Amino acid sequence: MMILVLIFCILLLVTLITWAKVNAFLAFIFVALLAGCLFGMPFSNVIASVNKGLGDTLGSVAIIIVLGAMLGKLVAESGAAQRIAHFMHDLFGAKYVTYAMALTGFIVGIPLYYNVGFILLVPIIFSVASSYRLPLLYVGMPMLTALSVMHGFLPPHPSPMTLISVFHADIVKTFGYGLVIAIPAILIAGPIFANTLKKIGPNGSQFNHGTAALPDAELPGIANSILSSLLPVILICLAYLLPLLFGHAPMVKTLAQWLGEPIIAMLLTVIISTYTLGLQKGRPLAKIMEGYASAVKDIAMVLLIIGSAGALKQIFIDSQLSNALAVILVKSAMPPLLLAWLVTAGLRLCLGSATVAGVTAAGVLFPIAQHAGLNTNLLVLAIGAGSLFGSHVNDTAFWLCKEYFGLSVKETLRSWTLMESLVSVIGLAGVLTLNFLV
Repeated sequence: MMILVLIFCILLLVTLITWAKVNAFLAFIFVALLAGCLFGMPFSNVIASVNKGLGDTLGSVAIIIVLGAMLGKLVAESGAAQRIAHFMHDLFGAKYVTYAMALTGFIVGIPLYYNVGFILLVPIIFSVASSYRLPLLYVGMPMLTALSVMHGFLPPHPSPMTLISVFHADIVKTFGYGLVIAIPAILIAGPIFANTLKKIGPNGSQFNHGTAALPDAELPGIANSILSSLLPVILICLAYLLPLLFGHAPMVKTLAQWLGEPIIAMLLTVIISTYTLGLQKGRPLAKIMEGYASAVKDIAMVLLIIGSAGALKQIFIDSQLSNALAVILVKSAMPPLLLAWLVTAGLRLCLGSATVAGVTAAGVLFPIAQHAGLNTNLLVLAIGAGSLFGSHVNDTAFWLCKEYFGLSVKETLRSWTLMESLVSVIGLAGVLTLNFLV
């Protein structure tokens, strides 16, 4: 009976979000309350579970996501991303322009959320395509691939951070495994796949759409731009290297633990970048703070959706549904990582948003973490890969690609949707391979 209630609640959630167009936060809260009642929980316990789930989930990821949004805003507004793109273009030249675009998206995609990165980098794509009279999709798809992979697979982006928190995964190992999987996924679904798109869509010289770029004189230096984007990763890696290089003295151990906390790494990065990308370039502190406030507004709904998905997950736990699911999932003949990917891919097809699909899957698949010998770091990546599968007409990213690149729906399905599906399947293959090796 509990499984039937679960199926009903998931179908209701999908229907509310996709057909009725109900805000995802409201849909999650409504379904969480209804599910608690249908599972026979006292109403006071239902409210307590919703509060606990929302608070616990946001409490573990909210600061990191907010700091990541602030850093992304600064990287965008300072021109650091633009400088990186120009540098990569000059470094690789016309022959390897698609690899330059992919590497740019890879670096910029660490601090920037997908939609922000897309809007920011579109003018650069048009500029490069126009300069070489190349098809827009051929030039732009590798960059979009990298942005999408970083957004779906790797912290500090919202869905991966939420999954790491829910499944108690190790952020450094997850990031490391994610990089191993992300690189071949970006190369195959990006520059290599882009060769099949040369005849799709207009040339850069025929179509223009995008915001004005900053003058070169106003851009930060390339070293400053790259270090500011990668500093969170550098600091966390440094935390793991310090004990190896200097032993396990108490001071070294304390410093390593301090730097290894994602919140500290992100906070230090924002503080340092505020100076190097802002104050040092002559931008008033008040203007920088306005940008940070705007960044928080941009992700407010994302945070609420993550919190409400945590509320639904807590209802599943407190109603004892997790125990019933655990028995079924643990006894399932299907490998748990493959099962996680399939469930998330199905949610992505139904819900549209990769972030919503990922955090919804966290609640449904929470019992799977009890599977003996399961690597939770790879579980996070399996769900992340599934959350990118089959983007189509119910995904805002689908329409961004269609409208900005002047494509028909059929051409967008042939290019964007197929690219996202390639990334997802390659990600699954990488997860299963790593599971065999590690």
